[in-house]
Amino acid sequence: MTFKRLILIVLTVGVVFSVGLRLWQSWSQPQFQSRLELFQTNLVLQASTYQGDDPNLDSARRALLGAEPIKIAAKEYQTFRQSVVKNLDQTQSLLAASPGGSETLQLTRSRQQQLALELDLRLGILQVSQGQTKEAQQTWAEVIQPAGSEPDLESLSKTAGTLAGLWNQPPQLMPDAESRLKKNLDGWFRYQALSQLYQLQQRQDALAALQLEQQQAAGRAYRSLALVGGIPVLGCLIGGGILLFLLGQWLVQRKQSLLSPAGMAAWTVPWERELIWEVLIFGFFLVGQILLPLVLQLVQGASGFNLALLSVRGKAVYILMDYILLTIGGLGVLYFLIQPFFPLPEGWFRFNFKGNWFWWGLGGYFAALPLVIVVSLVNQAIWKGQGGSNPLLPIALESRDNVALFIFFLTAGVAAPLFEETLFRGFLLPSLTRYFSIWGAIALSALVFAVAHLNLSEVLPLTTLGMVLGFVYVRSRNLLASMLLHGLWNSGTLLSLIILGNTG
Repeated sequence: MTFKRLILIVLTVGVVFSVGLRLWQSWSQPQFQSRLELFQTNLVLQASTYQGDDPNLDSARRALLGAEPIKIAAKEYQTFRQSVVKNLDQTQSLLAASPGGSETLQLTRSRQQQLALELDLRLGILQVSQGQTKEAQQTWAEVIQPAGSEPDLESLSKTAGTLAGLWNQPPQLMPDAESRLKKNLDGWFRYQALSQLYQLQQRQDALAALQLEQQQAAGRAYRSLALVGGIPVLGCLIGGGILLFLLGQWLVQRKQSLLSPAGMAAWTVPWERELIWEVLIFGFFLVGQILLPLVLQLVQGASGFNLALLSVRGKAVYILMDYILLTIGGLGVLYFLIQPFFPLPEGWFRFNFKGNWFWWGLGGYFAALPLVIVVSLVNQAIWKGQGGSNPLLPIALESRDNVALFIFFLTAGVAAPLFEETLFRGFLLPSLTRYFSIWGAIALSALVFAVAHLNLSEVLPLTTLGMVLGFVYVRSRNLLASMLLHGLWNSGTLLSLIILGNTG
């Protein structure tokens, strides 16, 4: 055994341990889908108060909002709160195991505590809206903190007392009730609380202005909900048509069909399996999962800045720079390792602006929609809201900074497709065709692509997406096609987050 291979084996063991640990840690983290569903629930609540002029839209409104939006929302909030409390308990255990605790863990605990209290404020309003005043009072009582707690938690505690007073018998109105409700509540919840306050204060002008404002917000929420829900439905219909065409063609033409491996030529691969192993270990996992985080951690320690304390724009820039460094490092290793085989056989790493690559990318995007959505629903049932998620998504969901959002689009829509498609479709998939069938190479490269994202809850959906990306690349023989599909997918996800975040 050579010294180089010994080092490779040692690094592989380290990488497998690191990846396995990250996947295991992701199990204790909530899926982002749970938070996204909560934002969509807020949007439904807001839109449920919309009073349109056209009675013909009533059936469409019921289909979009459901029969009992408040009851459904209460269940969603209760489920999400249980998940937050579970994660808070885990954070408390980690802090107890490490005397003094890290600053990041303490900040995480503080945010989880704040989120749990915010959820209780809203859950109580949902309960009183269903006539469950006694249950709401109990919920708000749990929010009330002893004096001297953290400022944010104390502010939420006083807001809980304000809400409890509004629905008390007899009512107890705090002198700063209006300002507190406006500060710590938003959307439908703010309108419900302020409406109760103005009615008790008999401020008819303020109540009329509030109702007008609520109708305007409800109209915006209704249109946003139709957009967020309608575009994927339309895309799924188009994608379903494409999938039915491909299936029908395969049943009729078999070996002449687009799905048939007979029409998918393998690449001429000049290197052995050990080089594939080296590229993945050195070029992606070692650089991206070990060296780069270590260097960034050292830089943070030397400079004294904490990533968790950065602004949204600062985090956006940090994430983009992290991805640029990963791209430079990963593709640099790839180039160094395959350079001895230059010139490469025909068909490797093709970027051709001619041909039908655009239609392959666009058609692949539509075809991926119904497949990934169905798999995601199954995935939700398997992991039950746990399994972690991409850390970029929650930041983008709550961002109001247009510059930060533009940077997120650059990262997700340009940088990620460029690097990941070059590595996983441009190099890994063709290399695997030397040892596996075409569909076997597509499936295995898709699985590696999914695992590389280091979140258990994303493995099945990303494997499905990776297979569509692989099929599009094999058929188009053009990386621009899979990059377009990848960029459309990431950009579509971000666009939905922006709409939900700004109206939900």
